[in-house]
Amino acid sequence: MAKEFHWYGKTEEEVKRMELRDFLPLVPARTRRSLERGFTDLQKRLLQKVNSNHRNIRTHCREMVIIPAMLGKSIKVHNGKEFIPVIITIEMLGHRLGEFVMTRKSVKHSAAGIGATRSSKAVSAR
Repeated sequence: MAKEFHWYGKTEEEVKRMELRDFLPLVPARTRRSLERGFTDLQKRLLQKVNSNHRNIRTHCREMVIIPAMLGKSIKVHNGKEFIPVIITIEMLGHRLGEFVMTRKSVKHSAAGIGATRSSKAVSAR
């Protein structure tokens, strides 16, 4: 039997039913202050889509804090080039959407390019 995950002593079902005012004392200060200031127009539009159970939610709003209303949803977050799908789990609560979508790729070098000199085409034997 698998052990059930608890977030601050609450099960996933309890967290899903949690109101925003009950959620605020459980998150760190920076996140709490951000939520207490209120949502921007883009964040309000994203929350409307989440609450109305849209199937294809796409957003540029990477600074949106993940709240209990988003649990279990799949949200496509823009990384600067394309929309990357993110499935919201209980461990992500209190974090920002942008934390789960990387904006940079690791550099992968291959052979020298067209017009390269003979010396730059030589590859070391290490």
